[in-house]
Amino acid sequence: MTIHLYNTLTRQKEKFVPLEEGKVKMYVCGPTVYNYIHIGNARPPIVFDTVRRYLEYRGYEVNYVSNFTDVDDKLIKAANELGEDVPTIAERFIEAYHEDVSALGCKQATVHPRVTESMDIIIEFIEALIEKGYAYESGGDVYYRTREFKEYGKLSHQPIEDLQLGTRIEVGDKKQDALDFVLWKAAKEGEIYWESPWGNGRPGWHIECSAMARKYLGDTIDIHAGGQDLSFPHHENEIAQSEALTGKTFANYWLHNGYINIDNEKMSKSLGNFVLVHDIIKKHDPQLLRFFMLSVHYRHPINYNEELLQSTKNGLDRIRTAYENLKHRLDNTADLATDDAEWLEKVEEFKNEFIKVMDDDFNTANAVSVLFDMAKQANLYLNGKNTSEKVLEAFIAQFEELFSVIGVSLTAEEELLDEEIESLIQQRIDARKNRDFARADEIRDELKAKNIILEDTAQGTRWKRG
Repeated sequence: MTIHLYNTLTRQKEKFVPLEEGKVKMYVCGPTVYNYIHIGNARPPIVFDTVRRYLEYRGYEVNYVSNFTDVDDKLIKAANELGEDVPTIAERFIEAYHEDVSALGCKQATVHPRVTESMDIIIEFIEALIEKGYAYESGGDVYYRTREFKEYGKLSHQPIEDLQLGTRIEVGDKKQDALDFVLWKAAKEGEIYWESPWGNGRPGWHIECSAMARKYLGDTIDIHAGGQDLSFPHHENEIAQSEALTGKTFANYWLHNGYINIDNEKMSKSLGNFVLVHDIIKKHDPQLLRFFMLSVHYRHPINYNEELLQSTKNGLDRIRTAYENLKHRLDNTADLATDDAEWLEKVEEFKNEFIKVMDDDFNTANAVSVLFDMAKQANLYLNGKNTSEKVLEAFIAQFEELFSVIGVSLTAEEELLDEEIESLIQQRIDARKNRDFARADEIRDELKAKNIILEDTAQGTRWKRG
């Protein structure tokens, strides 16, 4: 069996053939770290972590690079509003990002490059583009001559005349052409900056990924991935920069995940439906959010609300219950039947079907359906009069193997025991007596995250499960 994936560049499914046999070079655009990630930001890490896991499952060695944009207009604005410097804010939210995506079951990238640690290679990249005639300096800024790259628009499949300027492309008097985009921004007064041949400043957004992808993966990579919103202008501009510099194909396959809506509306702070992962995983098992994301094909849009998440929880609980019942039967029965070849073959068929649907453009929605079918058959088997030790072990091993591929735990988050809760409540009471209100609030939040609700009454603190 061979993996086929949908390539945004060609608008069709293609057989996956990596540059080097048995190895995959994969670059995934990471977050701009000025705040906690919202649910839309969480979809690319979950989706492409699953793609990585599946490639590794199929025997590939994956070099997985995902960057942090740790200097940017949004970071500078946040720094000004909070009265802190950009590096402090970036470091805080890089840590928060790691905490959130780790809870969602995402593996660490092979490399997590940062813009602020890549300034030399970015400047060298821009200098080379100027030398080749693809870029020019103007008043301390440097711009890319978009029309010089004759294949511009090939990712978005639009002629250059029809392309609209992206939100991060600024039009100003310094440009030679309205379609030109910035590679280097001259520093404004009070802004963070780096020295360059064109004066003090910082990189434009698009050049970062081109430079970092080239440093860690080479001139040509196998897979470049990110959210659908990055297809234009960000990824289009990456292609223009990288291929103008090297004369080589930048990425052979482009993967983009679909959008997330909240109650069938686009997520927006103005609509009051802006949902942070940081908040969701305080109320729900983080693995549930991952399973929810994977229940829809990565290229399709997802609609999110609490009702749909609860429905997903019910489904995941059914699979987890079937798994636990298999283990219980294996541990607690003395009358195990003779090995059943027909059932062993059936269990193996689930694995083959899982591989078949995942080979078809990483179709996790169909893979999840296979897992539900396997749970249904496991329950039917358990309801039979006799069970075989080998069949039980085969079901258990198959669940564990396939769930490790999608990165979801078969065990729900452990609930706190009553004595643990009472101990934490006493610690909170002591903290309040010592006027350590920060620690008291920490404990309350910790318990709330575990669905333990505290009530402070005249008779003392009471608790209940939420």
